[in-house]
Amino acid sequence: MDSKNIKHDYIIVGAGSAGSALAYRLSEDPKNSVLLLEAGSTTHPFSRIPISFGLFINRPGVNWRYFSEPEEGTSNRAIPVPRGKMLGGSSAINGMVYVRGQPLDYDTWAQLGNRGWSWENVAPLFQRMENYSDPGHETRGTEGPLGISEVAEQNPLYDALLDAAVSVGHPRNVDYNGPDQEGVARLQATIQRGRRMNTAHCYLQPVMHRPNLNVITKAMTQKVFLEGTRCTGLVYEKNGKLNEVDCGKEVILSAGAIASPQILELSGIGRPSVLQQHGIKVQHELEAVGENFRDHLLPRAKWKLKVPKISYNTRAQGIGLVGQVLKYFATGKGFLSLPSSSLGAWLKTRPELATPDIQMQFIPYSVESAEKRKLHSFPGMTIACFQLRPESLGSVHIRSDDPYEHPAIRFNFLSDPIDVRTNIDGVKMMREIVDAKPMDPYRDEEFYPGKSVSSDDEIEHFLREECETGYHPMGTCRMGRGPNAVVDDQLKVHGLEGLRVADASIFPTMPSGNTNAPCIMVGEKAADLIKNSY
Repeated sequence: MDSKNIKHDYIIVGAGSAGSALAYRLSEDPKNSVLLLEAGSTTHPFSRIPISFGLFINRPGVNWRYFSEPEEGTSNRAIPVPRGKMLGGSSAINGMVYVRGQPLDYDTWAQLGNRGWSWENVAPLFQRMENYSDPGHETRGTEGPLGISEVAEQNPLYDALLDAAVSVGHPRNVDYNGPDQEGVARLQATIQRGRRMNTAHCYLQPVMHRPNLNVITKAMTQKVFLEGTRCTGLVYEKNGKLNEVDCGKEVILSAGAIASPQILELSGIGRPSVLQQHGIKVQHELEAVGENFRDHLLPRAKWKLKVPKISYNTRAQGIGLVGQVLKYFATGKGFLSLPSSSLGAWLKTRPELATPDIQMQFIPYSVESAEKRKLHSFPGMTIACFQLRPESLGSVHIRSDDPYEHPAIRFNFLSDPIDVRTNIDGVKMMREIVDAKPMDPYRDEEFYPGKSVSSDDEIEHFLREECETGYHPMGTCRMGRGPNAVVDDQLKVHGLEGLRVADASIFPTMPSGNTNAPCIMVGEKAADLIKNSY
């Protein structure tokens, strides 16, 4: 081992959504020495082009390319779990849809005993981080680091879908990130002027010159060290050499919902039965490490369209693709400038619900598979729908003591009957909108899963046989009190000093929507908590 004998005040593991924001805020004080370790590379030449999410979804080098364990409840399929592996983390490969979540989400966190995490507490953090170019409400931020804008593209298909949703009883919403999430709306995305606004660009790039911030890429964290109950540093590998780094104040794991529990377990922190199975000495017993795992199951339905020009299936292939490339580099608009979806809806599957329980995403093209992302040769569109707050719980645990072996990921999708019911109803509601009269000029046939899949049993079979995820893993280092929690409301690992976790793994329950914005908020919150500790 090459011991560098270097001590930093703070060591952050993972330069993703939360970690980049945390490094930005902690290094604001020149007295703080901050080391940021990223296992991936610096960037990718296409990472700022929004449509690159389709390229990166299964690309080695910029993506960890995790896969779930085969599970009986999802037809023994190994389901992809893409996670970003470069500066910016998953914010550099995601679909860029920006969703804060509902006030109810964060009030629930507070009601679970997490002081300081209510909507009243976290709303100013969302506002602080936002540079929203289309402010529609006084609660939106306009001076923060993170570039956000409403998808501006005009397409008759969007107007028809909006009208169709309204015609079957759903409201329009001018700002779903405002006080009320319910309704159908133009989506907001971490895109400005046609460029992806990931956290590497918005948070790290402007401060890389700070002498008190040291960013090291291709640095694979092996484990953290404990002296008694205090974390004193960690060891990482770079270029085949192991480097030990001491920490003066704190190590913060921001490696994400898959890697953060993995690092804890490799360090001897976790459930004794898991650690002992792989020959790891128990340094600190914490039964909940790797548990409470959730993700969004994402049913997709696809339709052929009557009007070719409204679908990018025909507009972005062959000579049309050349035109879209030229348009993008000339104007920053067109197919290459789009997020994963341009139009969204937050709806209730039952009228008695207080808030929406499903989210839809309307996509003006269709692809042969979520993995390959090859456009169909005919005009088509896709609608995806997920249950906002799933009840089914899975787990993430190490397979061995090898840091390079991917952990065992178990979703346990659809194990709760509430989840089954809600997902079935979501599929039916997608069809109800598309079948409405305003879509008559554009709608052709549903070809996936197809109208032959219509009964509850048939739809459930489709969910288990075909559906993958929304790529929103969370909860594996749960924040809270008691034996089913890993960190407290200060994000400190229970029973230890000098070690915190700040990423999606700390979510006690699922936020109502895409998880990138809440992840960044957690990084902002962690910075405040740490600053107030010293």
